[in-house]
Amino acid sequence: GREWSDDEISAFDDRLTATLDCTGGFFSTQEWAGARLDRLIGKTDGASIRVVSVTGYDRRFPIDRASTLLLATRFGGQALDPGHGFPARLVVPDARGFWWVKWVSAIEVDDMPP
Repeated sequence: GREWSDDEISAFDDRLTATLDCTGGFFSTQEWAGARLDRLIGKTDGASIRVVSVTGYDRRFPIDRASTLLLATRFGGQALDPGHGFPARLVVPDARGFWWVKWVSAIEVDDMPP
């Protein structure tokens, strides 16, 4: 139920080094910075987290993964550009790139199975 501004999200400085491994063959290991999902959703009941892109694309994760997922606004010390998901993209360590939702518009917690 909370809305976050781009400035509020960008003020977080949680960091994570992870490899983006796209299905098209591109891969890159970078330091990503932004906000861990557990800090954004707070203490809440639910079974899963659904992360939604402005394109309608979405991915669902078990709620207990919230502390391992990062809503990134920066990588390699620079702000995200549109091709990398500006203003925010999800970073999912140890998962292929299609789990890394770009252009995040919503993060929802509900009782749907992950």
